[in-house]
Amino acid sequence: MTTDAAHFPFDFEDRYLGPARLFGVTPDTTSIVVVDGHLTARFGPWRIDTTLDNIASVSLTGPYAFIKTAGPAHLGVTDLGLTFATNSRAGVCLELRERIRGIDRLGWIRHPNLTLTPKDCAGLAAALS
Repeated sequence: MTTDAAHFPFDFEDRYLGPARLFGVTPDTTSIVVVDGHLTARFGPWRIDTTLDNIASVSLTGPYAFIKTAGPAHLGVTDLGLTFATNSRAGVCLELRERIRGIDRLGWIRHPNLTLTPKDCAGLAAALS
């Protein structure tokens, strides 16, 4: 059974556009889609896909430091979390049951959590819960 897809565009803060573009991250190369029990997020050359059953918890987070979030996908040094950030204001953090691939194409690094910065944080959180 196919359900309607829910699309959540990233919320680009103006000062994030330049650094992001250097890494191929633009409004045209980013997306967050929830459909058929799956979450897919594209962030320039980076992509994740996981089932909604793999999401243990969802929380609204922010603000973020520009220097720690602008530009490419970011890897958390202490917890190996993955961040796809396009603004410093607000985002959605997903704690995962099983780690996912994301930062490296070979999948050597697995992420226990993922932070995304959509325009509609509350809407994405509701769609994932």
